[in-house]
Amino acid sequence: MQKVITVNKAVILSKQLRSQNMKIILVGGCFDILHIGHIRFLQEAKKLADILVLLLESDASVKKTKGENRPINTQKDRAMLLAQLCIVDYVVLLPFLKADADYDKIVSTIGPSVIATTKGDPYAMHKKRQAEILKSKLVFVTDRIPNASSTRLAKLLHQEL
Repeated sequence: MQKVITVNKAVILSKQLRSQNMKIILVGGCFDILHIGHIRFLQEAKKLADILVLLLESDASVKKTKGENRPINTQKDRAMLLAQLCIVDYVVLLPFLKADADYDKIVSTIGPSVIATTKGDPYAMHKKRQAEILKSKLVFVTDRIPNASSTRLAKLLHQEL
Protein backbone atom coordinates (compact mmCIF):
# COMPACT_ATOMS: atom_id res chain seq x y z
CA MET A 1 0.00 0.00 0.00
CA GLN A 2 1.33 3.41 -1.01
CA LYS A 3 1.01 5.66 2.07
CA VAL A 4 2.56 8.85 0.68
CA ILE A 5 0.14 10.24 -1.90
CA THR A 6 -0.74 13.33 -3.91
CA VAL A 7 -3.81 15.48 -3.34
CA ASN A 8 -5.45 14.01 -6.46
CA LYS A 9 -4.89 10.46 -5.21
CA ALA A 10 -6.25 11.46 -1.77
CA VAL A 11 -9.47 12.74 -3.35
CA ILE A 12 -10.01 9.50 -5.29
CA LEU A 13 -9.11 7.36 -2.28
CA SER A 14 -11.36 9.29 0.11
CA LYS A 15 -14.36 8.74 -2.20
CA GLN A 16 -13.65 5.01 -2.18
CA LEU A 17 -13.26 4.94 1.60
CA ARG A 18 -16.45 6.92 2.22
CA SER A 19 -18.37 4.57 -0.11
CA GLN A 20 -17.23 1.74 2.19
CA ASN A 21 -18.57 3.70 5.20
CA MET A 22 -15.06 4.27 6.51
CA LYS A 23 -14.71 7.21 8.89
CA ILE A 24 -11.86 9.54 7.87
CA ILE A 25 -10.08 11.84 10.30
CA LEU A 26 -7.98 14.63 8.84
CA VAL A 27 -4.96 16.16 10.52
CA GLY A 28 -2.44 18.58 9.14
CA GLY A 29 0.78 20.34 9.87
CA CYS A 30 4.49 20.73 9.28
CA PHE A 31 5.80 17.83 11.40
CA ASP A 32 9.30 19.17 10.76
CA ILE A 33 11.12 17.41 13.60
CA LEU A 34 9.00 14.51 14.81
CA HIS A 35 8.58 14.56 18.61
CA ILE A 36 6.43 13.10 21.40
CA GLY A 37 3.77 15.80 21.01
CA HIS A 38 3.24 14.73 17.41
CA ILE A 39 3.02 11.06 18.36
CA ARG A 40 0.49 11.63 21.14
CA PHE A 41 -1.59 13.87 18.89
CA LEU A 42 -1.66 11.28 16.10
CA GLN A 43 -2.44 8.44 18.52
CA GLU A 44 -5.41 10.29 20.00
CA ALA A 45 -6.68 11.38 16.58
CA LYS A 46 -6.50 7.83 15.20
CA LYS A 47 -8.79 6.60 17.99
CA LEU A 48 -11.62 8.70 16.51
CA ALA A 49 -11.80 7.20 13.02
CA ASP A 50 -10.98 4.26 10.80
CA ILE A 51 -8.54 6.11 8.55
CA LEU A 52 -6.09 8.88 9.50
CA VAL A 53 -5.17 11.17 6.61
CA LEU A 54 -2.34 13.63 7.28
CA LEU A 55 -1.97 16.77 5.16
CA LEU A 56 1.75 17.59 5.12
CA GLU A 57 2.79 21.17 4.46
CA SER A 58 5.20 21.94 1.63
CA ASP A 59 8.75 23.13 2.27
CA ALA A 60 7.83 26.61 1.01
CA SER A 61 4.89 26.80 3.39
CA VAL A 62 7.03 25.73 6.36
CA LYS A 63 9.65 28.33 5.44
CA LYS A 64 6.95 31.00 5.21
CA THR A 65 5.39 30.20 8.60
CA LYS A 66 8.44 29.05 10.60
CA GLY A 67 11.29 31.12 9.19
CA GLU A 68 14.25 31.13 6.85
CA ASN A 69 16.09 28.20 8.50
CA ARG A 70 13.13 25.87 8.23
CA PRO A 71 12.22 23.22 7.42
CA ILE A 72 14.99 21.16 8.93
CA ASN A 73 13.73 18.10 7.02
CA THR A 74 12.36 18.23 3.49
CA GLN A 75 8.73 17.41 2.81
CA LYS A 76 9.81 14.14 1.20
CA ASP A 77 11.84 13.13 4.26
CA ARG A 78 9.07 14.19 6.67
CA ALA A 79 6.58 12.16 4.64
CA MET A 80 8.79 9.06 4.71
CA LEU A 81 9.14 9.28 8.50
CA LEU A 82 5.41 9.79 9.06
CA ALA A 83 4.51 6.97 6.68
CA GLN A 84 6.43 4.56 8.92
CA LEU A 85 4.02 5.19 11.80
CA CYS A 86 1.31 2.54 12.01
CA ILE A 87 -1.21 5.15 13.22
CA VAL A 88 -0.88 7.14 9.98
CA ASP A 89 -2.78 5.64 7.08
CA TYR A 90 -1.96 8.24 4.41
CA VAL A 91 0.36 11.23 4.10
CA VAL A 92 -0.81 13.75 1.53
CA LEU A 93 1.91 15.92 0.03
CA LEU A 94 0.50 19.43 -0.14
CA PRO A 95 1.77 21.83 -2.77
CA PHE A 96 2.47 25.40 -1.66
CA LEU A 97 -0.99 26.85 -1.01
CA LYS A 98 -1.37 30.63 -1.05
CA ALA A 99 -4.94 31.10 0.15
CA ASP A 100 -7.37 29.68 2.68
CA ALA A 101 -9.69 28.87 -0.21
CA ASP A 102 -7.05 26.46 -1.58
CA TYR A 103 -6.97 24.58 1.73
CA ASP A 104 -10.76 24.64 1.96
CA LYS A 105 -11.07 23.08 -1.50
CA ILE A 106 -8.70 20.23 -0.64
CA VAL A 107 -10.34 19.54 2.71
CA SER A 108 -13.81 19.67 1.13
CA THR A 109 -12.91 17.22 -1.61
CA ILE A 110 -11.37 14.77 0.87
CA GLY A 111 -14.51 15.10 2.99
CA PRO A 112 -13.39 13.90 6.41
CA SER A 113 -15.90 13.01 9.12
CA VAL A 114 -13.61 14.61 11.69
CA ILE A 115 -10.87 17.24 11.62
CA ALA A 116 -8.45 16.96 14.54
CA THR A 117 -6.17 19.52 16.07
CA THR A 118 -4.50 20.38 19.36
CA LYS A 119 -5.72 22.84 21.97
CA GLY A 120 -3.98 26.13 21.36
CA ASP A 121 -3.57 25.54 17.62
CA PRO A 122 -3.11 28.99 16.05
CA TYR A 123 -4.92 27.75 12.92
CA ALA A 124 -7.93 26.29 14.76
CA MET A 125 -10.25 28.98 13.39
CA HIS A 126 -9.52 27.78 9.85
CA LYS A 127 -10.15 24.17 10.81
CA LYS A 128 -13.39 25.17 12.53
CA ARG A 129 -14.52 26.94 9.35
CA GLN A 130 -13.69 23.88 7.27
CA ALA A 131 -15.57 21.58 9.65
CA GLU A 132 -18.61 23.86 9.46
CA ILE A 133 -18.48 23.89 5.65
CA LEU A 134 -18.40 20.07 5.63
CA LYS A 135 -20.86 19.64 8.49
CA SER A 136 -18.22 17.50 10.16
CA LYS A 137 -16.69 17.70 13.62
CA LEU A 138 -13.65 19.60 14.82
CA VAL A 139 -12.06 17.80 17.75
CA PHE A 140 -9.29 19.08 20.01
CA VAL A 141 -7.60 15.77 20.79
CA THR A 142 -4.65 16.84 22.94
CA ASP A 143 -3.11 19.74 24.77
CA ARG A 144 0.17 21.05 23.52
CA ILE A 145 3.02 19.51 25.49
CA PRO A 146 5.31 22.13 27.02
CA ASN A 147 8.81 22.07 25.52
CA ALA A 148 7.76 19.58 22.83
CA SER A 149 7.83 21.55 19.62
CA SER A 150 9.77 21.42 16.38
CA THR A 151 10.50 25.14 16.74
CA ARG A 152 12.12 24.61 20.15
CA LEU A 153 14.12 21.64 18.86
CA ALA A 154 15.24 23.61 15.79
CA LYS A 155 16.48 26.44 18.01
CA LEU A 156 18.41 23.97 20.15
CA LEU A 157 19.97 22.43 17.04
CA HIS A 158 21.05 25.84 15.72
CA GLN A 159 22.61 26.71 19.10
CA GLU A 160 24.71 23.57 18.89
CA LEU A 161 25.99 24.34 15.39
